Amino acid sequence: MTHQHLKWQSLLPNMLPYEALFLRVSDLAPISFEDVQPRLSNALALFCRPQSQERFMIIKAQEHDQYLSLISQVVQKQYTEPLKCSSGRYAVEDNEIHWFSTCRDQDTFASQAVCLFQNWIEPEQMFGAVKFHQNKIDLQPGVIHRVNGGGVLVISVSTLLAQPLIWRRLKQMIIQKRFEWLSPDEKRPLSVTVPPMPLDVKLVLVGDARRLEDFFQVESELNLFSFYGEFETELSLKNPEAINLWCRYIHSLTDMPLVSDAWPIFIREAVRETGDKERLPLCPVWIKQCLSEVSLYEKQGKITADSLNNAISTRHWRQNYLCECIQNDIEEDQILIETTGDVIGQVNGLAVIEYPGHPQALGEPTRISCVVHLGDGEFVDVERKVELGGEIHAKGMMIMQAFLISELALDHAQPFSASLVFEQSYAEVDGDSASLAQLCALASALAQQPIHQARAVTGSIDQFGRVQPVGGINEKIEGFFQVCDRRGLTGSQGVILPRQNVRHLCLNDSVVEAAKQGNFHLWAVDTVADALPLLTGIPYSDTDKPNLLHKIRQRIAQVHHHDRRGFLGRCLEWFQRH
Repeated sequence: MTHQHLKWQSLLPNMLPYEALFLRVSDLAPISFEDVQPRLSNALALFCRPQSQERFMIIKAQEHDQYLSLISQVVQKQYTEPLKCSSGRYAVEDNEIHWFSTCRDQDTFASQAVCLFQNWIEPEQMFGAVKFHQNKIDLQPGVIHRVNGGGVLVISVSTLLAQPLIWRRLKQMIIQKRFEWLSPDEKRPLSVTVPPMPLDVKLVLVGDARRLEDFFQVESELNLFSFYGEFETELSLKNPEAINLWCRYIHSLTDMPLVSDAWPIFIREAVRETGDKERLPLCPVWIKQCLSEVSLYEKQGKITADSLNNAISTRHWRQNYLCECIQNDIEEDQILIETTGDVIGQVNGLAVIEYPGHPQALGEPTRISCVVHLGDGEFVDVERKVELGGEIHAKGMMIMQAFLISELALDHAQPFSASLVFEQSYAEVDGDSASLAQLCALASALAQQPIHQARAVTGSIDQFGRVQPVGGINEKIEGFFQVCDRRGLTGSQGVILPRQNVRHLCLNDSVVEAAKQGNFHLWAVDTVADALPLLTGIPYSDTDKPNLLHKIRQRIAQVHHHDRRGFLGRCLEWFQRH
């Protein structure tokens, strides 16, 4: 396999097949939640059936009001008939409370609702309260009473993790199908006895993967008697009708329709959100946030290309302060990154940084260097040695070392030791996306062959030297491009990336235009053998030409030959003395 020089058209999603669709999207009927979430809709439909014996359902989704509201709306559609009455009412006589069973709706204890959702709830809101006022007792119903009679309560898992007492009481009552009036303070019982009441409630718990993991540590058996569903975060475009479905879905979430020239721009933003040209986001929070921000710039009641571009560029400008600080440090040589010349054992790697609280990941080039010296063949990972390297980083290093040792196929010990480091890195480094860059630096140092500093590289490798895809590819490329652009594009600069990451490319206009003009380049590679010639200028392995592997083996052979001559000389000297 050989490397592929990418054309500028491959740096963006292809919109040409959808131009006719964009012209008529506003005329298409909006779609429902069930059309884009068929699995979750099916699970909710089965869970809500009257004959279903399951009382609990777990849904993996964001704990946001918009998600809870959507789930609640779907549940309400499942109830085509009104709830059965909650089977009774309370009466207070002479400061004593009595329960009377009844089937008349006007006599029920609380107003009935098919489904209610709560992102956060206090104990009194959940279970109601017994109030005393002027020697009179007043029973105030809670949320659980309002859905009594076969209704559904949708609640976030975080609420139950933060208030375990609510969960213990709620779980027990739903399983026993009986509501017990309890004091909110476990140490102080109620001052009056309140008879229990029948309870028929179903509970839907909503949480993301991390919250559910925490929840199941304390409630490991809940999934044994619960329904499960999950909110699909992305829509695959493998089906030709998928883009039609997605556009209609967007149409159903906004009051301001997108005009035809705004759709390609919005899809570019959507692809950057998913990081994949073949997938589009279904997250209602992200979609509504993007479109609501555009509405601040549009006064005609429609979202145009100009208003969308204006909103995107302004948001990027607002959020770009940290990125500019990094670029300023590089430009002022506070962070040393070379983009011209050739250096032995030094390569430009690409990293993605996520600052706590910052809304977007930032791409930053990083200088990776390697030095070799005579030794016992040890490869020293400085980051791991000083406990700044994570476990995945260490795994990538070991895979890289195993591949190189296998490639050299030596019949004797490796006589060189090596030290690899991320220069000017003062925080923890994790992930294996730099393992290709580290291998290139190591091969350069062993072969004494310089690397072009005008090029950066990203990608992980396996033990057979195949290059594997990495995350954050757009941010990484744009981070290195900004450095080159500030210093002046020379036409020789560019980025080497895994071929599998081509489907993830959705770069900003500056990079695309530079690639179109031939001032910046992107190369897609499949193997280490494809990447190293782009960096060093000589073949990786070629029987007819000088190549890297031959140089490394030759250098190792020279050291062993010198050692053998030295050993024979010492032996001869010893015999002469004796």
